Amino acid sequence: MNRALRYAAVGMAAVALFAGGTAAAFAAPEQVHTPAPVVATAPANATLTAKASATTVKAWQEFRITGIAKGIKAGSKVTVQQKQGAKWVSLPAQAPINHSGSYGIRVELGIKGLNHLRIASGSTLSPVVQVTVR
Repeated sequence: MNRALRYAAVGMAAVALFAGGTAAAFAAPEQVHTPAPVVATAPANATLTAKASATTVKAWQEFRITGIAKGIKAGSKVTVQQKQGAKWVSLPAQAPINHSGSYGIRVELGIKGLNHLRIASGSTLSPVVQVTVR
């Protein structure tokens, strides 16, 4: 009988532990670590520089505009824009950005006088470059 009593006591203790453990699990659920949501960060602001190889040219004389693109993927196209009146007009002069981030574009202008030019890639714009055509 001693053995039966011992088994009963162990069984009651096991039931108590099990019940207590279950109650504890319901009372204080285990903390599950979930990683913080991934927030896409915008790349650093993209920038373009521009420099003309000449500040004065003859009509239809070729010159180059070179510069550096930062934050813009290599292979992306850059386009020359010319201010005509109050509007910026894209010219057919384009070039890809190379793997080091630089570009070079050959340009010919026919509008005589002071020309305001800039380089565009998507919504990224360079500062204005001035070239006088004589």
